[in-house]
Amino acid sequence: MADLTNTRILLAARPDGPPKPEDFKIDRVAIPDPGEGEVLLHVLYLSLDPYMRGRMSAAESYAAPVEIGSVMEGGTVARVVSSRNPKFSDGDIVLSHCGWQSFALSSGAGLRKLDPTAAPVSTSLGILGMPGFTAYAGLLTIGRPTEGETVVVAAASGAVGSAVGQIARIKGARAVGIAGGPEKCAFVRDVLGFDAAIDHRASDFREQLKAACPQGVDVYFENVGGHVWDAVFPLLNEFARIPVCGLIAQYNATGFEGRDRLPATMREVLSRSLTIRGFIQREFADQRPAFLREMAGWIASGEVRYKEDVVDGLTNAPEAFRGLLEGKNFGKLIVRVAT
Repeated sequence: MADLTNTRILLAARPDGPPKPEDFKIDRVAIPDPGEGEVLLHVLYLSLDPYMRGRMSAAESYAAPVEIGSVMEGGTVARVVSSRNPKFSDGDIVLSHCGWQSFALSSGAGLRKLDPTAAPVSTSLGILGMPGFTAYAGLLTIGRPTEGETVVVAAASGAVGSAVGQIARIKGARAVGIAGGPEKCAFVRDVLGFDAAIDHRASDFREQLKAACPQGVDVYFENVGGHVWDAVFPLLNEFARIPVCGLIAQYNATGFEGRDRLPATMREVLSRSLTIRGFIQREFADQRPAFLREMAGWIASGEVRYKEDVVDGLTNAPEAFRGLLEGKNFGKLIVRVAT
C-alpha cells in the first residue's frame, strides 16, 4: 500500500448554476492507516445521484452541505483491505458512504456487509439500494396505488423512476413513464413493461401525455418539476397523491422567473383534494427489510428489471455528474473506481 495514493474529488467552489469543471478539484494524498477499531476501505463503486447537487450549495436543506475543500459525499461499495475491527475481516465487501475517493477509514458504524453471490454488488447502490428503496417507500406509503389507477412517473428510465413504474404494475396500476428521447422511451415501454412512455422533449408532449391518461392521473411520482409538472398537473384526478422525491429540473436554477403561480396551484390542491407530500427515504427506514425481501423476489421472478450506466475511473466522476443533471445518463449512474 505504501506505493499507492488516495485519489479524492474535492468541492473547490460552490456552483452558480450548473456545476463547472473548476468547481471540483482532484487531490491525491497518502493512504491512511487504520487505528484500533477501524477498517481501511478500498472503494469499488461510487453512486452518483441528483441529491448531490444540493450538497454543493450552502442553501438551507435537510442535510448539511459539503464544505469547500472537503471530499464530495456519496454512497459507495468498498472492499475491506485492512481491518482492526473484530466485526469485519479483510476482503469483506460492504455498503458504505466513503464519498468521492478511492480509500477511506471507517469505524465500522453504518457499514453493511454484502454477499457478492446473492446479487451484483453494484445493485446495492441502485435497484437494491437507496434509489430502489426511495421508489418503494415513496410510492407505496404516499402514492398508495390501487388496481386500475393510473400512475405517472417522471425520469422513468432513471434509477428511481424505473422502479416506481414497475412496482405500480405489480400492484395492478397502469404505469405511464415520462423520459427524454426515443431510446429511453422505448426502454421504458418495451423492456420495463410500462403501459406507455412519453418523450417530454416532443413538441406535442402535453397532447401525448393526455392521450396516455384517458382516465386522468391518480398518482404522480415527482422527480423532475419544470415543464413536466406543468403538463401533469391539469390531469390530476380528485384525491390524487403526489410523492415529491426530486426536482432535478430546478437544481441548477439561480432564481425563479415569471408570475407567482402558488395561489392558483393551492386553489386546485384545495378544490381537487390533492395530497402533495415531500419525503426523504430515511423517514421510512423501518420498511427497509421488507423492501430488500420483496425487491429481491421481484428481480428473481423477472417482474422488475434494471439498467446500470457505468463510468470507469474516479476522475471521470465530475463530468459524469454534470451529465446526470442534464439527463445524459441512461439508467442508474455508477462510477467503477476499482475492481
